[in-house]
Amino acid sequence: MALIAKGLSLAIAAMALIGVSAVSAEAASCGKNAGGFEAWKVEFAQEAAANGVGSKGLAALAKTSYATKTISVDRAIHKAFSGSVEAFMKRRGGAAIISKGRQLKKQNAALFASIEQRYGVPAGPLLAIWGMETGFGAAMGNQNTVSAIVTLAYDCRRPDFFTPHAIAALKLVDRGVLSSNSVGAAHGEMGHTQFLPGNALKYGVGNGNLRDKATALASTANYLRAHGYSGGPASANRGAIAGWNSASVYQQAIIIMADAIDGG
Repeated sequence: MALIAKGLSLAIAAMALIGVSAVSAEAASCGKNAGGFEAWKVEFAQEAAANGVGSKGLAALAKTSYATKTISVDRAIHKAFSGSVEAFMKRRGGAAIISKGRQLKKQNAALFASIEQRYGVPAGPLLAIWGMETGFGAAMGNQNTVSAIVTLAYDCRRPDFFTPHAIAALKLVDRGVLSSNSVGAAHGEMGHTQFLPGNALKYGVGNGNLRDKATALASTANYLRAHGYSGGPASANRGAIAGWNSASVYQQAIIIMADAIDGG
């Protein structure tokens, strides 16, 4: 392991000397356990550099470790979205999200009015997503973000989906939005509303700090607008809500809670 890690550091240093923009690399091969992770990182460093990741991002890649907990959570992800929408909302505390969401809408009226004026997204869906994802910021996760998303890019289950997000995470390190010590949810989700790194890179607004409430909510509104949200209640914008999460029970729950918050 020590020799492989040293090899990665040397590879990164060599790429920095020759200029990363000149690197051409094929996608690194995936793995099914921790055994090949360190060797894979050497390949992935070349792929990342070829896609514009700089020295800070590559250094963060070198520090990553195989995220066993992330793999465990990913293997059980289907259970989180099983059953009826009623059962799903009960498990996730739907009634409490609606109640707290109404309170927060009143307490942050100026913020939500400003966001709606700019992005055309009312408070309801933003509060429903915020409450569903992190309990309004109470549980943003404690897993190392870069290690989590890089592990998922390495894992053979969904590498095509997670590889762009892993590269985006390294670019966010280059920009100073993330560091090698940043923490979040098990799949590399970030901040109050749990953006995947690729979405944070594309739709994040302001300084990109999604652990800041106002930035996270505005970024979420920007994401929803980009996915077709055109004003009005969440129930009239199902396609945009579906863009946020592909699980049907999740979409239905967000719409129910959002409309209840805005109509209550």
